[in-house]
Amino acid sequence: MNCFRMNLHKYGFLIALAAIFTSCDQRTEAQKIVDAAIEAHGGEAFESSKIEFDFRKIHYTIYKTSTAFEYIREFSDSTGTVKDVLNNSGFVRTVNGAKIDTLTEERIGAFSRSVNSVAYFAFLPYGLNDAAAIKTYLGETEIKGEKYHQIKVTFQPEGGGEHYEDEFIYWFGKEDFLMDFMAYSYHTDGGGIRMREVSGVEEIGGIRFQNYLNLKPEDKNTPVEKMQELYISGKLEKLSEINLENIRVEPISKDF
Repeated sequence: MNCFRMNLHKYGFLIALAAIFTSCDQRTEAQKIVDAAIEAHGGEAFESSKIEFDFRKIHYTIYKTSTAFEYIREFSDSTGTVKDVLNNSGFVRTVNGAKIDTLTEERIGAFSRSVNSVAYFAFLPYGLNDAAAIKTYLGETEIKGEKYHQIKVTFQPEGGGEHYEDEFIYWFGKEDFLMDFMAYSYHTDGGGIRMREVSGVEEIGGIRFQNYLNLKPEDKNTPVEKMQELYISGKLEKLSEINLENIRVEPISKDF
């Protein structure tokens, strides 16, 4: 009898321990997949690296952690050498080293969105863990014989930026969690919708950088959920190519 009681206690303890371990991970399925994708694309290297690259003849320097960021773009035009800096403190533009104090709020907003957009896409999927991001698991799907997890991302109004109504869908490989496709709707400049397909990959400094074919449907009001169907049926038009060039990755302290 005593032995039987001891076994009951033993099994009861094991069951309770298993329940504790099971309950420790309270992440949603969408969150687990996004976390795995971030790890597959670079993991902690995103938060301990300064990244530089050229995109459409503009030079970008990007640094981002969970609490701080700084995005810089530099180019030359008819006014001289332009440098835009967007960070936790706000936006600043200098021309030939002199700060421009005459920018309207509208122009500051436009420049900030432009810089932020390039940084956001270059850092994917890391940015999907921003506090304002709402992640929803849409289930498994298949494209070109490959199986994918499909994740939809929307944003909370508070902290989600000026255009928090934009919607995104990401396709992560079921086995490797790599992001091979993405689609998104946007509301700036009259609005529209795009789908991107990975066209090239380069791994530098432990981070996976991806180039894309930028695709669009005939109807700019197409729901983002319909983009896979249009892609598979060949009804998306190639609009442009998204290529990052001259990529450099410099290890840097997380303390920024």
